[in-house]
Amino acid sequence: MFELTQGWGIVVRGLMRGTAVGLVPAVLAMVVLTGCSSEPEPDRPAGGAKTAAKGGTESAGKGGTKRAEKGGTKSAAKGGAVGAAGSPCALPVSFDLAADWKPKAVKDDPEFGLPKQGLVTLVCEIDAKPAGNIGFLRVWTGGGSGDDARKALEAFVAAEAKSRDKVAYSATKAGQYAAAEVTYLNTNEFLDAPKKERALAFTTPRGVVVLHLGGLDSAEHEQMLPAYELAKKSVRSA
Repeated sequence: MFELTQGWGIVVRGLMRGTAVGLVPAVLAMVVLTGCSSEPEPDRPAGGAKTAAKGGTESAGKGGTKRAEKGGTKSAAKGGAVGAAGSPCALPVSFDLAADWKPKAVKDDPEFGLPKQGLVTLVCEIDAKPAGNIGFLRVWTGGGSGDDARKALEAFVAAEAKSRDKVAYSATKAGQYAAAEVTYLNTNEFLDAPKKERALAFTTPRGVVVLHLGGLDSAEHEQMLPAYELAKKSVRSA
């Protein structure tokens, strides 16, 4: 599906370039008549980003992210929530979702079962495509209330990316839970290029929870970080 999406992107860009070539004579004529020139408009990111003329802020429509020009901080516009009873995924905790991100419970395959990595099992996938990005925030659960979150995270990463580089662990918070977090480059030989990934693990009375953010590539990963940070900061008991 990823290859198909990229293929359509190439076709669309090709059509756009063809249209632009046809407009060159008209644009040159306008420049000669008016004596004015302007910088080319930069490409807009997926999700229909718009830049405000005053106030120095940039906001994305579908992607639901906002970035202040000063300080470079980003935040995601809140959509729904997931984890509580009645939500698409019943989890040990609940947390907020970025606008247009869609959660879906992972079904147990009768032949192969649910995917497992280390101590945890994949139970929920939160899709970024409706928000304009290609990737998922995935939720994995397992183990017990006495398990060490850092060790669970190390086991998860070892299984998720056997070939990796620039691995960095740190202590952090997931809502009010003490958590371990990791960032790394997935250097799998089948990837076009190494790509950024990160994951977060914390222990609850109902076991370990791992939140993992991947993405089609590093650019998609960076664009989805505000949604990951929103989830991380809003974690609470379900």
